Amino acid sequence: MNLKTIGIGIIIIGALMVFYTGFNYVTTEKVVDFGPIQINKQQNHPVQWSPIVGIVLIIFGGILIIPEKK
Repeated sequence: MNLKTIGIGIIIIGALMVFYTGFNYVTTEKVVDFGPIQINKQQNHPVQWSPIVGIVLIIFGGILIIPEKK
């Protein structure tokens, strides 16, 4: 795997991070378990990042794509 392929992959990941600044996942917790009666609670867990991180990745990927002089 060469640096150009890695750079293109980093640019794609950076672009996705700019457009999608986070996601949520949901967990279910059992609150009450009293015989046949069960009460569950769903909890949101947001995962977010700054779009600046995506921009930095795009720049870093662009640097990797630039060919080196031999």
